Amino acid sequence: MKKNLLLCFFSFFLLINFTSATSKFSHRSHLQLPSNSNSPRSQAEKLIRSLNLFPKDAQPQSINESVTVDDTSKIFEKPLKFPNLIDNTSFTVEDLGHRAGYYKLAHSHAARLFYFFFESRTSKKDPIVIWLTGGPGCSSELALFYENGPFQIGDDLSLVWNEYGWDQASNLLYVDQPTGTGFSYSSDSRDLRHNEEGVSNDLYDFLQAFFAEHPEFAENDFFITGESYAGHYIPAFAARVHKGNKAKEGIHINLKGFAIGNGLTDPAIQYKAYTDFALDNGLIKESQYKTINKLLPACELAIKLCGTNGKITCLASYLVCNVVFSSILGIAVL
Repeated sequence: MKKNLLLCFFSFFLLINFTSATSKFSHRSHLQLPSNSNSPRSQAEKLIRSLNLFPKDAQPQSINESVTVDDTSKIFEKPLKFPNLIDNTSFTVEDLGHRAGYYKLAHSHAARLFYFFFESRTSKKDPIVIWLTGGPGCSSELALFYENGPFQIGDDLSLVWNEYGWDQASNLLYVDQPTGTGFSYSSDSRDLRHNEEGVSNDLYDFLQAFFAEHPEFAENDFFITGESYAGHYIPAFAARVHKGNKAKEGIHINLKGFAIGNGLTDPAIQYKAYTDFALDNGLIKESQYKTINKLLPACELAIKLCGTNGKITCLASYLVCNVVFSSILGIAVL
């Protein structure tokens, strides 16, 4: 259901970009759907084919099949333009450099990473900020449309300028990662990543290709940001960038810092802290605090088993530990 919902949002976004719509450049401006536009499905397929990619034509391959790894990589990118959407004072939205594309991952068999790039509304010299949504497996379009992107989806299903969009002070990159998330895909199951090392290597390869494609941004300050399970991705990715810079691998990336919002980094520590936080902030009473804390030993054991055995034990640990969180939430909302 969530995947279908994201596809609807994405198709709607593409429809806006490939058809005429008129509005003013302000946080109250709406981009209205023309009545004679093509279907969202056809517009989405138009973009995909313009990027020289045919995801629906790709056939899954068995892990045991012999496939030669292609270390060559390439970015297929498409400018996203909003005809006749004009700012009253300085420039048109077409000048802002909105783009979408796929990157053919180096060191993969058939993987493609999907991304959006939005130039800053202020200056191309503003920092490059990459946003990683968590999950694992949540598309970055969630943050784009509902959190910090240039646009939000209005109640009438039009696009609304976000006056708090981070593109007012930075050049924004949204990447669907790891492979298999959102619109990033592969026809070979060997390209699926199972640890932070694989994820961070793919992101580093993507950055190298992106800055090679856009050398005008290569010297900008660079920040890694994200939320939730990106609390795992972000430190690993930052370490990979630092390692690459130190070893003088490819293009130097001007990493200045990273930020994790509401991150899940170490559940063994964080779940034990939930009850302390809830008590200190008056969300639960002392008696409720003691009752919920009795659940923590089972949670700690489940997390330990997940770290040792993986697979089904990790699902079990999620279910066991989430009782701690849901118990607090159930009391707090009464």
